[in-house]
Formats: sequence, structure tokens, C-alpha cells
Amino acid sequence: MNLKSKLKFRAVQPLGYLALGCVTLISTSPMVLAKAYVTSHNTISPQTAFPHQQFQLAQMGENRDEERTRFIQAADALYSQENFTEAEEVLRKLIKRYPKYAVAHYKLGNVLFRQEKAEAAIAAYQQAIEHNSRYALAYNALGMVRARQGRWQEAIAEYQKALEINPEYGEALTHLGQALWQQGRRDEALVSLEKALSIFKSQNRLDQTYRLEQLLRELKSDDDPSVAYSRLFSG
Repeated sequence: MNLKSKLKFRAVQPLGYLALGCVTLISTSPMVLAKAYVTSHNTISPQTAFPHQQFQLAQMGENRDEERTRFIQAADALYSQENFTEAEEVLRKLIKRYPKYAVAHYKLGNVLFRQEKAEAAIAAYQQAIEHNSRYALAYNALGMVRARQGRWQEAIAEYQKALEINPEYGEALTHLGQALWQQGRRDEALVSLEKALSIFKSQNRLDQTYRLEQLLRELKSDDDPSVAYSRLFSG
């Protein structure tokens, strides 16, 4: 049976819930973030730290980096709660104040992608790249949107741009392998996935290592790997 025609790609949630941005605390719960915010600013209670309207611009004595970090943390916390509408509002408020802040544009793209706003997400990622031409994460994210659209060759081109910037970017190698497999380029796909596996092992990233090992076993077997492929990379 033609594996290429059977494989169904469901895009992985963008970059592990924004986990690869320059400033993130995604492993921290929203309530912990709220408590940390109260400790440092002492203006609101944990119960009212969210939604984002409680976060005001330019608090007394706060420098630019502190302000941007605070808004990114708020957006990340809202994203982790799948409150994408308010996360988008936080990021747009931040971008209005800092229009050349590439991280905010990138994270806005992630939020828009989760809301199935593909073209708006693409525009946001492109803005991130405009302000930081070596933003490998944004190129990888562009590839993921193109993959979701079934535009595999364009997705491959974006992943390759990310890897030109960072050849050790395990997620981009994984996504590239997925796209190559969809194009019927089996040998190239396996090379990309094997390299990603080696990188994840060297970084002691156990979950990614396990998932890739499982996938590669299925892809290399004589059995139909399409079901395992979809299951392992369904996000």
C-alpha cells in the first residue's frame, strides 16, 4: 500500500506550547506566575492577577526588559490555559509598545496558529523574522503552518532555513523528516529523524527520544507505519 497516500499529518502544537521562546516559564503554573508577579509588584492579589487586564504597562521603576518579560510570562500562562484570545490581546498590547520585539511577534504567531488563523500566524512569524533574520524558531513555525496546509515543499524550505541557522535544532529536524516522508523521500526523512534522535539523546530529552525511537521502529518495519506515525506526532 502507498504509504505516502496514507500518512495523515496533524501538526504538533507549536513548539511545545511556546516552550522555545527567548523568555518563558511554561513549566510554571499560572498561579505560581501570579504569585511571583504579586511578590515583585505588590499591586494585585493572586486571585486577580489574571486575566491580562490587570497587567499594566511601565510600572514604576521597571525597565524595558522587565516589562517585556512580565508580559511574555502573562501571555505564556494564558496560552498554557488555552486562553488564546486573551493571550493574543496581551501580545498585541506588547507589540504596540515594542513593535520591533521579535519574540512577541513569534509568540503571537503561535497563538494565532492555535486559533486556526493560518495566514495571520504566517504574517506574525514573518514579522518576527523581519526584526530578527536569524530567528530559527520562527522559520520552523512557518514550516509547521505550511505543513498544516499541505504545502509540503514550502514547509521543507522553511525547516531548512531554520537548520541553516541552527543545525542542531532537533524539532526542525523532526518536522523536516515528517515533511520529507510525506513527499515520499523516505531515505532523506530517515536521515533527518535519526539526526534529531541523536540530538535529543545528547540533550537528555527523554520524551522526545522515546517518541522518535518508537516512530523510527515503525517506519523501518515491514508493517504499515501510518497509524503509529499519526499517533506519535498528533500533538
